[in-house]
Amino acid sequence: MAELLPLLLGMPIAAAGLCLTLPSLPARRAVLWLVSLAVLAYGTWGLSVTADGSVVAHQVSGWAPGVAIPFALDTLSALLITATSFLVLVCSLYAAAAREDTDRYFASLVLVMSGGVYGAFATADLFNLFVMVEVALVPSYVLMTRTASRPSLRAAGVYVTVNLFISTTLLFGIALVYGATGTVNLGELAGAAERSSTAAAALAVVLVALAGKAAMVPLHGWLPRSYPHLSTSLSAMFSGLLTKIGVYALFRVYAVTFGADERLEGIIQAILVIGMVVGVLGALGSSDMRAILSFHMSSQVGYILLGLGIFGVAGLAASIFYLIQYMMAKAALFLAVGVVQRESGSGDLRDVGGMARRSPLLAAAFLVPALSLAGIPPLSGFVAKFLLVVAAVDVAAFLAAAAVVAVSLFTLLSMLKIWNGAFWGDPPAGAATARIPHRLVLPAVALASLTVVLGVGGEGLIALSTTAAGNLVDLGPYIEAVRTP
Repeated sequence: MAELLPLLLGMPIAAAGLCLTLPSLPARRAVLWLVSLAVLAYGTWGLSVTADGSVVAHQVSGWAPGVAIPFALDTLSALLITATSFLVLVCSLYAAAAREDTDRYFASLVLVMSGGVYGAFATADLFNLFVMVEVALVPSYVLMTRTASRPSLRAAGVYVTVNLFISTTLLFGIALVYGATGTVNLGELAGAAERSSTAAAALAVVLVALAGKAAMVPLHGWLPRSYPHLSTSLSAMFSGLLTKIGVYALFRVYAVTFGADERLEGIIQAILVIGMVVGVLGALGSSDMRAILSFHMSSQVGYILLGLGIFGVAGLAASIFYLIQYMMAKAALFLAVGVVQRESGSGDLRDVGGMARRSPLLAAAFLVPALSLAGIPPLSGFVAKFLLVVAAVDVAAFLAAAAVVAVSLFTLLSMLKIWNGAFWGDPPAGAATARIPHRLVLPAVALASLTVVLGVGGEGLIALSTTAAGNLVDLGPYIEAVRTP
């Protein structure tokens, strides 16, 4: 099965080509769903074989040492491949229900984008990581411009311009790393920052570019200016896939090249705490539902990456658990507010209201992940934040622990802002009162239910997150697996 790792990229791209030849919309949908199910099954298999800390690797073809492209699957990679393939499946089901996938190229573009994401999670080579990022981003550029509305085109201009600049910076950083070390193989780069100050500087450029891809404050401005103008299915899909490449790569590259460095931990904590605060304040200051959620993405990146600032198994495990449950909660929120916008004709909280009367199920699909995002027990967000606070207190990072709690209160306020504006109260005069079809609501319900499941029964995910964190701290199995023979 290790030989199938390159198919995480190859299979979706081949299926994308097939979709271009299919004139039937149901056939294109079937291909997209079947590929997502196949990747989901492979990710689940990957979890079963890496749950003990093993690393599965494959060197593509028979290329000479230093040229062969390594792919590797450990628990962290398998978790993200499983989670993202599930999100692609759920979001594409919503797209079908809302008829947002009628564009002939929708399935092909989503398949190429998702293939790049899966490949990024599986590659063990910095240059190949750059290639996978671009494979994921190029179709996202096209998807953003297919509606051809003026706001969408302006948003796409910001999105494309910023991401091209960040991609150029990433490629420049990778070139510097190669010049300083003579390799881009992650196994051979282990400890490179400690061995060479030149390599450390080059790797810092790479990490800054990846922080931009992750929409980490202060490199986050492009996200709330672009995501609110996507279709509902794409905003949910993008939130769970594209920025998560940057998040994953930050975990992987920093752990391999820098690792536990007490000199950097305080700096990282301070940057992430500032990011939490800036993001949540941006959410509080916005009146557009999807803009609020977009600002929250930057705030939550601070939570997710906090494990890098309290480097160790406990901190990294808490961060990884947070990442997986957050992907489900955030996608559920984007789907829920997208339905509100679709039914009301506006995403502005001043123009909507009373949605709970039209669909109590939709109200629940929003409220549950919203409370989870704010850290209300017994939902998964509470478990994730509790684990982060415990890990921070254990290493005397009291400011970070306090920030986790304090920012959660502001997160709750911004979630209540959407709840009170969109779901509670009376609908605007002349607003529609018809019931919202369940087919539009069920995808959000499916994702929202996971925040309950992972809250009251998250022991399995905690165990897998701990194993994944162990692989980031003890690099031996990963290095042995991915080094070019």
